[in-house]
Amino acid sequence: MEDEIGQPRRRVRVWFGEHVIAEHVGAVAIADRWEQMMRRRFAGLRVTTEDLPTRFTNHQ
Repeated sequence: MEDEIGQPRRRVRVWFGEHVIAEHVGAVAIADRWEQMMRRRFAGLRVTTEDLPTRFTNHQ
């Protein structure tokens, strides 16, 4: 698995009415691909994306 520390992240959600039925949080490139797949699979549902703060750690 790719290390995402220090990389921009994005949250993608698939909504059925007011309920989130699927969610992915990860690196922007992976989240973009996931969003495209979910838009095709759930064409009638709302899909939202949200940029998240960069993930940092104190471990070096």
